[in-house]
This record gives sequence, C-alpha cells and structure tokens, in this order.
Amino acid sequence: MDFYCAEEKLIVKLDGQVHMNPTSQEKDFNRDKNLQNLGFKEIRFESKMVFDHLPSVLKEIKDNFKQQ
Repeated sequence: MDFYCAEEKLIVKLDGQVHMNPTSQEKDFNRDKNLQNLGFKEIRFESKMVFDHLPSVLKEIKDNFKQQ
C-alpha cells in the first residue's frame, strides 16, 4: 500500500515493474481480496501514470471518496 486515507478506508497502490510477474500478481490478488473483505476500497495506478497523467489520477482518487 502506498497511500491510505483512514477516514475513507481508501487504499491507493502504485504498481511498478516489480508487480509485473505472476508471483507478485498472485500475492497482490490475495492481499487485495483480504483487504476488501475487511471493508477497504483499493485503487491501483501504474507508477508511470502518476508522472504522466497526475491530474486524472488525482481526479480518480477524489471520485472514490465516499463523501465529496
């Protein structure tokens, strides 16, 4: 988890190259499933997207807030 907003129970994850293999993807899937079962909402972004399209990343994060 790269960022966490406790008030929203929102987790933001940034995926780099380390996440682009089957072993990491399976671990990520299992961790994500456990967190979702605990009531957390997760959104993921490829790291490059944050650098290249920051305004749209920030908008998507804001759009995932329960209360806007």
